[in-house]
Amino acid sequence: MELTRRHALAGAAALAATPLLPSAFAKAAAPLADKQAPSFYRYKVGDAQVNVVSDGVNNFALGDTFVLNVKKDEVNAALEKAFMPKDRMSIQFAPLVINTGGKLVVVDTGNGPAAFASSKGNVGQFASNMAAAGLDAKAVDLVVISHFHGDHINGLLTADNMPAFPNAEVLVPAAEWKYFMDDGEMAKQTTDRMKGVFANARRVFDAGLKKKVTPYETGKDVAPGLQAVATLGHTPGHTSFILSSGSDKVFIQSDVTNLPALFVTNPGWHLMFDQDPAMAEATRRKVYDMLVADKMRVQGFHYPFPANGFVEKDGNGYRLVPAPWSPVI
Repeated sequence: MELTRRHALAGAAALAATPLLPSAFAKAAAPLADKQAPSFYRYKVGDAQVNVVSDGVNNFALGDTFVLNVKKDEVNAALEKAFMPKDRMSIQFAPLVINTGGKLVVVDTGNGPAAFASSKGNVGQFASNMAAAGLDAKAVDLVVISHFHGDHINGLLTADNMPAFPNAEVLVPAAEWKYFMDDGEMAKQTTDRMKGVFANARRVFDAGLKKKVTPYETGKDVAPGLQAVATLGHTPGHTSFILSSGSDKVFIQSDVTNLPALFVTNPGWHLMFDQDPAMAEATRRKVYDMLVADKMRVQGFHYPFPANGFVEKDGNGYRLVPAPWSPVI
């Protein structure tokens, strides 16, 4: 169509009027949302369904001893390289609910309802996100615990100290149970942090759970297709898992590493929460060399949500490659 002077003038007039239009609708703007959608994500491992259910994110100041064998400036440099703010830590938590087809299995339970209240909802979200995902806590058959740090066991209890999974058997690492329930080991502790870990483990399991607890040994299946693997160092009985179905597998690494930008990239860095840092490092390198060689998917409790992907060798360390998000299961 030929552009005439009349068309051009009409277009100019329309453009001139355009800025006036939004003001007529400004008062109808929607209010800003004040909360995120519930955080859960599902994927399949063979015939099993993995539900990654976020427990939230803990944000805190980076201390001088968060990494024991590296200066704070070097830690900040790693954070900035990963486009994360310096002098701040953001640690995520990702418990699992696995539907094996015959059993509904929870792996670790998050920070619990008391932490939800004290953090103003930043952590302790596992119960509400699990419900939002359509997963009924009363339908859980087994709760499998990797180790006894509070962010893994506190969600075993409700706000009124009742079992959060009333019909479930609670499976715990035998070595972890032996260590943390030993009065002699508890008496040896000299730091406030470790005294607190012991006291909290006693608090959780003394609250009506002891009759539900069954210690398990590593090297065996603790649920259908879920093999317990000893990954010691973080704690004396720290355990990871391999979920297998058909030819498909995922390595559930628990706390083999903490924040990937620091400890996947730099496996030689020692985390302040690792009870035996040298052993934890040796375990980390062994596990990650295996993941690289086998090209096995890995699920990390402290990975950025939805907390799973693959790893490749990168210089003296490794690089986490997040698994692609899928809109279908």
